[in-house]
Amino acid sequence: MTHSARLANSYFGEWEIYIIVEGHADDWPLHSFGRTSPTPTLAERTAALASLGYEAADDAAWEWIEMDNDHTDAVEFRGSFDVRPIGEAP
Repeated sequence: MTHSARLANSYFGEWEIYIIVEGHADDWPLHSFGRTSPTPTLAERTAALASLGYEAADDAAWEWIEMDNDHTDAVEFRGSFDVRPIGEAP
């Protein structure tokens, strides 16, 4: 089964990666990078996903979107990536 992994800034601005699975968002697998910059590298994101028990789905590629924050004029970037549980057949 394929899930979507998201790389985003938390409420406090720190980078985190989470996996969207069934259930409440508070129960989704989550890894915090504990920093606001720099953006986590591909190697760091891959290691974080593995620590959560996930790996890239076939032909997965990071997709990025830019989101304006009307309240602060800040711009947020969010990445998404298709993943599957480690060892699960495609």
